[in-house]
Amino acid sequence: MSRIALFGGSFNPIHNGHLHLAQTVHDQCGLDRMLLMPSGTAPHKSSAEYAPAPDRLAMCRLAAEPYPWLEVSDYELNKPGKSYTVETLRFLHSCYPEDALFLLLGSDMLLSFDSWYCWQEILQLSGLLCVSRGTEPEETLRQKAAELAPYGQVTVLHADPLPVSSSQIRHKIELCRKFSCYLPENVVQYIMLHGLYGSCSSQSMV
Repeated sequence: MSRIALFGGSFNPIHNGHLHLAQTVHDQCGLDRMLLMPSGTAPHKSSAEYAPAPDRLAMCRLAAEPYPWLEVSDYELNKPGKSYTVETLRFLHSCYPEDALFLLLGSDMLLSFDSWYCWQEILQLSGLLCVSRGTEPEETLRQKAAELAPYGQVTVLHADPLPVSSSQIRHKIELCRKFSCYLPENVVQYIMLHGLYGSCSSQSMV
C-alpha cells in the first residue's frame, strides 16, 4: 500500500515555497507519492493576475522534474464547473483504491475545515496533513485536530516557512523587479518566454 498526498492550489505561479513545503511533508510523513493539482481559474481573476490553466500546468510540471515522487495532475483543470475537494478525493480513491490518501492543508484551512462541503466524507477518504507555518499557535491547531479526530486521521506538522508568496512574485514581475530567486530556473524561463503576469521583455529583472 502506497501513501499518496494531494497538494492542491492555484500555483499562480508555483514557487520555491511550495516545493519546500512539499519536500518537508514528504520527508516527515514517509510519503511514496505527492500529487500537485492546479485548481481551475477563479472567475473574478483577470488574465494579468491569473495565468491560463495550460501555463500553470506546464510550470508545475517543470517544477516537479527534479522530484521523482512528485507528480502533476490536470484533473481539476479539465473538470467542468466548480471542483469540490470531496469530488477530487472520490476520483483519486477510485484510481487508488488500495492506497492511503492524504490531503495537505495550510493551518488556516484546518481551523475552518468543518465548514467545508462534505467534510466528514473527506475524512473518510483521506487523512489530513496540516502544516503549521507559525501564523496560528500550534496548540490551537492541535485542539482543532483533536475535535476532528473522531471523524478521521488529522496530523499537525511544522514546516519552517519561506518568506514568499505567489502574489508577491506576480507583483515583482509586473514592476520589472528581480524575482528569479523565488522560483525554479526553468519556471523563470517559462514565464519570460510566454510573457506571463505582464513580464518585461528585459532579462535584467531575472
